[in-house]
Amino acid sequence: MLAGWRCGACFTLAIWATLGLAAVPRERFQESLIIRPLHDGKVSSQFSFLTSVQDATPRNPETLGLEDDSQHYTVFPLALGQILREYAITEMHLTLNAGKWNYDQWGYPNEAGVGTGAELWAWMGDGGLATVDQRWQGLRNALAGLFCASLGSLDEQRTTSPVLTFAPEGLLPNWTRPHQLRHASLPSEHVCTENLTPFLKLLPCKSQSGIASLLNPHQLFDADWHGMGVHVWLDPIEGVKVRLTFQSVFDPVRNSLGGRRDWSFTSIFGRTIEKHCPVAQTSSIQIELPDDKSYTLSPEPTRVDVNIALFDLVNRTEPFEAAMQWLGEATFEYPLNAGDLSHMPLSVRRTLRGSSQARGQLSVVLTNNWPTEMHVIYLETMPWLLQFYLHTLRIYCNGEPCDHLISNISYTPPVPHARPTMFQSVLTVPPKTTIYLTIDVSKSFLRYTEHPPDAQRGWDLPPAVLVPLRVRENQTIDQGTRYPRIYTPILLVDLATPDFSMPYNVIILSCTLITLIFGSVFNLLTRKFVVVQLDGPTKDKNIN
Repeated sequence: MLAGWRCGACFTLAIWATLGLAAVPRERFQESLIIRPLHDGKVSSQFSFLTSVQDATPRNPETLGLEDDSQHYTVFPLALGQILREYAITEMHLTLNAGKWNYDQWGYPNEAGVGTGAELWAWMGDGGLATVDQRWQGLRNALAGLFCASLGSLDEQRTTSPVLTFAPEGLLPNWTRPHQLRHASLPSEHVCTENLTPFLKLLPCKSQSGIASLLNPHQLFDADWHGMGVHVWLDPIEGVKVRLTFQSVFDPVRNSLGGRRDWSFTSIFGRTIEKHCPVAQTSSIQIELPDDKSYTLSPEPTRVDVNIALFDLVNRTEPFEAAMQWLGEATFEYPLNAGDLSHMPLSVRRTLRGSSQARGQLSVVLTNNWPTEMHVIYLETMPWLLQFYLHTLRIYCNGEPCDHLISNISYTPPVPHARPTMFQSVLTVPPKTTIYLTIDVSKSFLRYTEHPPDAQRGWDLPPAVLVPLRVRENQTIDQGTRYPRIYTPILLVDLATPDFSMPYNVIILSCTLITLIFGSVFNLLTRKFVVVQLDGPTKDKNIN
């Protein structure tokens, strides 16, 4: 009897121990919203949904031939997790943006990936039954089906490996074989409602509660700039992390009747937060307070850290809406010094010169706004339609050639219908100086079947990417600490385009001639000609 009691007690303790271990949160979900009023009257917003799985590691590609362990997720997006495990992805970054981010007036974004169009880059371990390129193809096709985007077009004709520019943001496991990078961009792909709907399905509370309830597509896609992102990386302490982001820049001055820059959740999002997400461990709203002290912010923030007003939504039970007003301002007056770049370390202008449809010149102007020397990683990835003439590369500083300002040149020539052009280098920009970089390019002559439906519009070229580097006191480049990436606007190239109306004109003219000739010959062969005798006119006898 005593032995039975002991066995029952041990069994009960084992159950409680198991429940205690299960109560430890292995997955953690956090959400936040950052609102930043800009100097030109616009309002920037960034939604961030962070999910972490503790003690989790990416799948080793050497185990792709074996059966994978069962994955049981609570708040981690299962659809995305299956893709990551299927193709053994260590780190992945996907962005879909529409519009042009204005660095000069808006400064650095909260998320660095603001290049126009679609951009996908991933770090994958080498080895296993499937090669890195095969898994890269499967990854982009799977993401295309998940987010309803044309990511399948990011094929080998747009894929490069710019290791120097896109360094890993997380930890790469030390496996038997090293990791490889794959990067591709599609500037003609934009974000729309079809992408936002599957994006919201990856969230544990969807758009029913919490900060995600403010993601109103009718308001978001009316913004001057908007974009979404999916970022996956390995944290050495907290395990695998997934961050879903959505950024937008609204213009309350344009939408208001009186030309005021006052804003609220209802005016810019069209909604308010009715209740918080019960799954989120933390749910916060951060509002950056402007330098102008004539504003009023409601309601009262939970706390204020320097110039950031913080609101905690976890313990709130009533609906929440924030608003900012400038009571002493009748109408907003745009600042005359909108082009002041003192808050940006580097400003970039990029153009494609030349009116010829066979040749042109790529021009890049970089201005260092800081009083210290700056090293910048410069990356150009062009489709095979454009080819660089590397011997024509020239750099001018103060009107004189300064070829010594460029180093670490890496150039991959294009292969028609197979490989894009990639040019990567490190530029040294002296303090408070503007340098000019030019290089001649040639434009390919395409087959008539390779032209898009809107061939007369031209071809979109991907943006250039620049990464300013921090320099140590001994004038050596610090690769580990770097400033956020800077994306230039996309370019439009005019290629030699045939007159697609001529085939139709030829067909119409040929059919008309054939019809006339065939009709006349057929008429002569089938018609019977008969001579008809006509009598002369006779007088009517009944007429008096």
